[in-house]
Amino acid sequence: METRGYTTAGGIGVEREARDVDEAALEDIVTALGARRGGAFSSGMDYPGRYSRWAFGYVDPCIELVARGRVISATALNERGRVVLPAVASCLLAAGKPVAEPTPDRVEVHVPEPSNRAGDLLPEEMRSRRPTVFTAIREVIAAFKGDDPHLGLYGAFGYDLAFQFEPIRQELDRPDDQRDLVLHLPDRLIVIDRQRETCVEYRYEFTVDRATTRGLDRSGESAPPVMPGELPANPPKGEYAKVVAAAKERFKRGDLFEVVPGQVFHATCTDPAAFYRGLRQSNPAPYEFIISLGQGEHLVGASPEMYVRVTGDRVETCPISGTIARGSNPVEDAEAIRTLLSSVKEESELTMCTDVDRNDKSRICVPGTVKVIGRRQIELYSRLIHTVDHIEGRLRPEFDALDAFLTHMWAVTVTGAPKTWAMQFIEDHEATTRRWYGGAIGFIGFDGSMNTGLTLRTAQIKNGVATVRAGATLLFDSDPEAEERETELKASALLGALSAVNQPGSVPAPERRPQPGLGMKVLLVDHEDSFVNTLADYFRQEGADVVTMRHGFPARMIDSIAPDLVVLSPGPGWPTDFGMAALIDEIYARDLPVFGVCLGLQAMVEQAGGTLELLDYPEHGKRGRVSRLGASALLDGLPEEFTAARYHSLHAKRPGVVGFTPTALTPDGNVMAIEDVERRRFGVQFHPESILTQEGGAGAKIIANVLRLSRR
Repeated sequence: METRGYTTAGGIGVEREARDVDEAALEDIVTALGARRGGAFSSGMDYPGRYSRWAFGYVDPCIELVARGRVISATALNERGRVVLPAVASCLLAAGKPVAEPTPDRVEVHVPEPSNRAGDLLPEEMRSRRPTVFTAIREVIAAFKGDDPHLGLYGAFGYDLAFQFEPIRQELDRPDDQRDLVLHLPDRLIVIDRQRETCVEYRYEFTVDRATTRGLDRSGESAPPVMPGELPANPPKGEYAKVVAAAKERFKRGDLFEVVPGQVFHATCTDPAAFYRGLRQSNPAPYEFIISLGQGEHLVGASPEMYVRVTGDRVETCPISGTIARGSNPVEDAEAIRTLLSSVKEESELTMCTDVDRNDKSRICVPGTVKVIGRRQIELYSRLIHTVDHIEGRLRPEFDALDAFLTHMWAVTVTGAPKTWAMQFIEDHEATTRRWYGGAIGFIGFDGSMNTGLTLRTAQIKNGVATVRAGATLLFDSDPEAEERETELKASALLGALSAVNQPGSVPAPERRPQPGLGMKVLLVDHEDSFVNTLADYFRQEGADVVTMRHGFPARMIDSIAPDLVVLSPGPGWPTDFGMAALIDEIYARDLPVFGVCLGLQAMVEQAGGTLELLDYPEHGKRGRVSRLGASALLDGLPEEFTAARYHSLHAKRPGVVGFTPTALTPDGNVMAIEDVERRRFGVQFHPESILTQEGGAGAKIIANVLRLSRR
């Protein structure tokens, strides 16, 4: 155990004990957060230079700070909090006027609006120092200032806090239970560092005016979860598209460049801790969190976006804009990335976000230090692919982490540009207040550091009902229906995780896919090919027993193997290099089904009297666009046009195919598939086992079709 002590800038004595613990200690905290105040934060992603894996958490903090509008309060949550509260109370009283007589458990102050007198007006460069509830937060940070890297304020910052800096006309009614800020002062933290492979528990003792927390109980209030009532209705289809149409009119007038309105979905959630654990598994993200805010309210989320991070004088942000759905496999992902990166609209979205972000930093950073250090970088999530910029700057000496936080309020990626007009559009067109959505979660360190994530992909859970808000970045060239689908896709990751938690036994086991090769034996002839094992694996996946023989084996072995299907593999060279005609004669003499791939197809065409030609330009490892020619048993279940992998220099032109029906061509007339269903003879010029033939499961479908068609 390591112990150290120090005195903060405000004269508060701090003693810290550090000891190694098992990682299960953090899971115990997560479980406790179902009923007790606190928070757990984790990063489920590694991106070099941007994110690394870590986790920390706390339960039963000693002090809670809560803001509603311009009123901010500090409450002692246990006996330890009563010791610390006088130090925090003096900070709040220095920033505002008491709303009621302070008590040993609570102090509440109102921070008045700044006057419009010339002497009280601050220039835009000092906007983060205007009198707001953050004036009180700044006083607390100053009083507890020290070099401990973990002690600080942890919690959530609501969207409406921006209205203390921006003159937004409020059109929506604010619910009575809405809070704009909840921050905790923990006195016990579990910190996991994945890079150093450590898990450490930190316990803090405070001394304020000679009173000490040593020996006092750390426990706090516990409230069991509330069973949900009736769920509010989800938005009707087409409602969001109307908002997009309204935004397009504002773009046309020049009122807006971009705007990010959202819509709200609802689901049941009676176990926030289980939801958090499930979300970490199903939707890993740089900012995963569960925060128990008290009063029956939780925030659970997996946010992809950094809000503001400060280390020393370095301030960082990572705006995200540009979104496309993931494919079903890496090849489809690659195509989606290609589409995303080539989209002028998606590039414009991110460009505007980054230009606004650079502008925000330029208010408080050393001239010339604001730089884009990563441009349109790709980040992959469970259902989405995003483009991300990474921006940094160096704080001027007169500014600190809180200035960096406030200058970006709120990120253009959740509001729009120009910010004030975009936020007014959101206020005028969203159905309900945003509460926590579009704000931030994380911590402000008393050592001057900060790490916060945007409150996106987040469920606000109150009395058993989870509210999930999702938005899309709109431009003049936005398609209303497509943008509405994007909001639904963004919300689906959380709604899916909620469904899994709410009904763990109701999700049926996946149906076993029929295996048409069960009970069948396949003889695969290898022509010194580099892909034969993958081809064999595709047949085995369909239930077939596969025996692979290198070419040149005695023909009598066909009888001993007794295959139900013979597959002629791809390979280099020409069919004559392997004497394939003789083997095909032996196969046909036994009336065995045969399937030729690439070189195999070429041998079958040549054996039937057709001719082969060399391509003008060899196609090796290239993507081919393949079109079906009418009905095809071999290509049943495939679309009229699909993508397949080409690895060939030889080809058969359509008029040169004898004895077979060509059933697929490339745009320039190369035969890609042949079949003789009656005699059970089939071939494809492309490679069904290649990753380039995975779109829509095309390759696997062809193998399954061959096996079905080969049965007597």
